[in-house]
Amino acid sequence: MKGDTIAALIASGTQSLQAAGVSFGHGTTNAQDEAIWLVLWQLGLPLDTPLDTEGPEAIQHQAVTPEQQAQITALFNQRIHSRKPAAYLTQEAWLQGVPFYIDERAIVPRSFIAELIANGGFDDWLGEHTHTVLDLCTGNGSLAVLAAMAWPEIQVTGADISPDALAVAQINVAKHGLEKRINLQLSDGLAQLPGPWDLILCNPPYVNSQSMAQLPAEYQAEPALALAGGNDGMDFIRQLLRDAPARMSEHAVLVLEIGNERDFFEAAFPQLPVFWLETSAGEDQVLLMTGEVLKTYSF
Repeated sequence: MKGDTIAALIASGTQSLQAAGVSFGHGTTNAQDEAIWLVLWQLGLPLDTPLDTEGPEAIQHQAVTPEQQAQITALFNQRIHSRKPAAYLTQEAWLQGVPFYIDERAIVPRSFIAELIANGGFDDWLGEHTHTVLDLCTGNGSLAVLAAMAWPEIQVTGADISPDALAVAQINVAKHGLEKRINLQLSDGLAQLPGPWDLILCNPPYVNSQSMAQLPAEYQAEPALALAGGNDGMDFIRQLLRDAPARMSEHAVLVLEIGNERDFFEAAFPQLPVFWLETSAGEDQVLLMTGEVLKTYSF
């Protein structure tokens, strides 16, 4: 990498990432944004540092020492040669402006449910009856933390089948001082979670087997347990929808993320009435089901 200013290092890093053909999707969607992230993180600067201001004092014109340049070059080389997501290298991921600790024990958080929590995308289904919230497949605990932040009056349980993931989630619960409001529970699906729950959030493993076989190395670096959903991606979801009705309160709702698997979902659950929720990725990534409907549907 070449350059003795922040701007020059970002430009050089962008070019290196593009030339190496790395894949994105773990916090950034393109080489330039990822280069900015890695450079600012290595320099200890806030990731929201403005880089579009003008003048000789602007941060992008700040000189970088040879030692700093060597550290940044090493970080980019590690990103390119390891093909690990940048979040694993920095051990930090952000959702809705909130920082979370992350390492290889848990999937890098990137759920569109985070958007919906922040913008009130399903608040119309909540109310005074909403007291107990379950974040199923909590991973590093990010959705549980965001839910606790958004709704100060409720209690949240974050559950996962992976003890390793729950260890990472515990770090984030403590990081945000939410030990009294978030309980973490080891559970295979809903097996150890009798409820009743007023709101279930779930970003489950839903990647179908064909897509799993074609995933870029960055995604293969994540725990397969958090991604693989069987032949059509619906294995976990089938069991969830069978078990959920008996564990949901009278006015409960289930918010479920399925990524790009809408066709498989509709093939697996024909005639199941659902509400598709709008996110920045469109209206086919996240859906909502009421407990009332689930209790009458024949699986």
